Amino acid sequence: MIALMSFLLVILFSIIIVRIGAVALEMTGLSRDVASFQAHSAFSGAGFTTSESEYVVSHPVRRRIIRTLIFLGSAGITSAIATLVLTFVGKSAEEAQTTVLFLALGLIVLFFFSRSKLIERIMRKIIRKALSRFTSLKIYDYHQLLGLSKGYSIAEIMVKKKSWLANKTLGELQLNKEGVLVLGIYRRINGKDIFIGAPGSETKILPNDLLVCYGPEEVIFALSKRVKGMAGKIEHEEAVEKARIRKLQEEMELRGS
Repeated sequence: MIALMSFLLVILFSIIIVRIGAVALEMTGLSRDVASFQAHSAFSGAGFTTSESEYVVSHPVRRRIIRTLIFLGSAGITSAIATLVLTFVGKSAEEAQTTVLFLALGLIVLFFFSRSKLIERIMRKIIRKALSRFTSLKIYDYHQLLGLSKGYSIAEIMVKKKSWLANKTLGELQLNKEGVLVLGIYRRINGKDIFIGAPGSETKILPNDLLVCYGPEEVIFALSKRVKGMAGKIEHEEAVEKARIRKLQEEMELRGS
């Protein structure tokens, strides 16, 4: 029974360690889904070779977090397997059946513990406070900073040949007048993805470019569908007018506050 309890404790501690690693990665600026996936991958030793993984290990703080998770994961998984084997050593058939029953019940409890949204919220709050107090990690809440819950969005637009955006400079497009900012451009050159950060007005948008845009969600969506020609020009002018009205409304709200 002691071996069984030890095994379940190892599983419990593994869940908590992965949760701590995920929150730590999230605090460095990763999204919650990516942080959770990379924490599970590192702890389990799966080592998925994705572009996200390359992006994570290129960051020194994230690299230390991943290295720690890999070390703890290798020790934890080995301990869990050894403890599980010891659980059934020297047991009779009846004792083994009882052990299997308790093991199944314990794993079910741990499963619901790991899936509980309430427990997740409590743990995240405690982990964030602890990491903020005892480490140099800073919390980057991009969802709040960028107003993503206030109608604004960050989205990717793949530029097609017939797109209104294609073969024009950012200065010619004047997307800022629509309330849209181009944060970066991914461009494939000689089979390699090149990233252009904070592109200037002289930067020309080419077909097959992937634009990372920030602005009102509905404006970005309409922009991704806009085609070249007179129709596209009219849509741009209408979007500029809507942006002007939206800015006036925001200024009125600021005066009212």
